[in-house]
Amino acid sequence: LEAVVPGRRVALWSHDHHALWVSPAALADAGVSASPPDPSGGLILRTDHGTPTGVLLETACALVTAHVPPPDEARVETAIEALARELLGLGVVGVHDPGSLAADPELRRLDLLARLAARDGLPLRVVASIRDEGLTAVEERGLRSGASFGTGHRLRLGWLKLFADGTLGSRTAALLEPIEAAATEEGIDPRGVFRSEPAELAEWVRRAATAGIATQIHAIGDAAVRAALDALGPSAAEVSLMPRVEHVQLCHPDDRARFAALGVAASVQPVHLRSDAAAARRDWGPRAETAGYAWRSLLEAGAVLAFGTDAPVEPIDPWPGIALAVLRLDPSWGEDAAAFGPDEALTLEEALRAACVGPHLATRDALGGRLIPGSPADVIVLPAEPSSAEGNGGVALARVRPRLVLLDGEAVVDR
Repeated sequence: LEAVVPGRRVALWSHDHHALWVSPAALADAGVSASPPDPSGGLILRTDHGTPTGVLLETACALVTAHVPPPDEARVETAIEALARELLGLGVVGVHDPGSLAADPELRRLDLLARLAARDGLPLRVVASIRDEGLTAVEERGLRSGASFGTGHRLRLGWLKLFADGTLGSRTAALLEPIEAAATEEGIDPRGVFRSEPAELAEWVRRAATAGIATQIHAIGDAAVRAALDALGPSAAEVSLMPRVEHVQLCHPDDRARFAALGVAASVQPVHLRSDAAAARRDWGPRAETAGYAWRSLLEAGAVLAFGTDAPVEPIDPWPGIALAVLRLDPSWGEDAAAFGPDEALTLEEALRAACVGPHLATRDALGGRLIPGSPADVIVLPAEPSSAEGNGGVALARVRPRLVLLDGEAVVDR
């Protein structure tokens, strides 16, 4: 970075937003040098001499991002309005927003969404979550998960989002067993990183539940998934939304039935498999396909399976993920690629249910996402029977675009 932009403060996120590449000027501005220890739940990668390389992992990223100016709110509003229109064009009439990427202790993002909703600038349903630094403000304002926020009924308060571990790509997913020996990286524990220790997660969840706030916990590795279930289970029945574990990319078989038993939703993003398959096989070895991305096993164990996209880490288009859930194969892998854990494939009906009904069930809404009396008239009309698009390596299914989209019975897209 110094060779490209000498003397400039530069911070570049990795694809997964769990690693930051930082210029020397930005490190100096943040006070990151050879002397400070790694923060709890984070890593400052260093040379053999102890000098920071410029790569920060997990909570260490905040050492620099805390100095990045917040985005202009007017530009954010314009971007959200444009994104909402794009989502409607894809047939998406509701989203679960996991909270701001920037620290937001004053809930400015929620207030911004409320302003948009008040002037009809939010033309879809939004369940908006917070991060840990916003919990105090939520407590002080007496807000509750599931309650409407601002005017109208389309904006509701969601979950407190916590992070148990890191990611597969950054090799910081918390694991019960180390990654494969050939995949280890100097400076990173082969069992990954707990961004928040299990006891800390449990304390945050208890505090949130006392305030009427449900919690969702990012957990990629099997150790993190287990810790998340341990933390969420005791208060699951006390909150108005289902607690949820986000991603569940590697889940020990012993923990699959715990989702249903505890009343915790499995919120997964099947599109991750597109970019993760090779890395999962490399880092996790045989368990990648016996315990990884185990959507059928979770479903058969009774879990509420809620599909999403994990935007902005992945594109917001849900259709490639639906295709991957059915085929366990992506055209980008090449013509001779083998399906990833094909026994975990879902039927198209199961995948559509996870995409349409699962997110509503996670909010304890038994009507949403269905065409039954009393449910909202949220309807999409596709140009052809979806099952006819499963061939050709999933390309057609991955590129589905609706001809007609109804939200509350009103046509918001009509091609």
